[in-house]
Amino acid sequence: MAKRHLTEPAKPKLLVLDETTIDPSCLETFPYEHPGKEVVVEIDTDEFTAVCPWSGLPDFGRVTIRYAPRTRVLELRSFKFYLLTYRNVGIYQEHAARRLLDDLVRVTRPRWMELSLDYKIRGGVHTVCRATAGGGGARMHRGERGRSAR
Repeated sequence: MAKRHLTEPAKPKLLVLDETTIDPSCLETFPYEHPGKEVVVEIDTDEFTAVCPWSGLPDFGRVTIRYAPRTRVLELRSFKFYLLTYRNVGIYQEHAARRLLDDLVRVTRPRWMELSLDYKIRGGVHTVCRATAGGGGARMHRGERGRSAR
């Protein structure tokens, strides 16, 4: 009987792009018609996908954004397209949260904004990354929800 030689299993070729492919130019806003009167906007989606820069395997997460618009409101269709630009980007989870927040703040210029990126459990480890801009952060870190900033 002939000996079979075991070979390394074939590794799939995974497409991993760098952060330069993230495209904030697709983000759009519209005017907030009640400047000076605060409203808290909460946006939530579980369709965030990026790629682990080490393994090339996908990371899936739920993005929650809370903010008080000053003069501009985020247009949701454009936000969906923006999230799609992360699909094959190799980015650390913590960096993704900060990058998302920075791009959203740059386009909306809110009174304050909070972002939470809750990743699906991978390898038995659950990660939630939170980032804030303006005065909203104290509520998010204490776990309070539904209160507006003063």
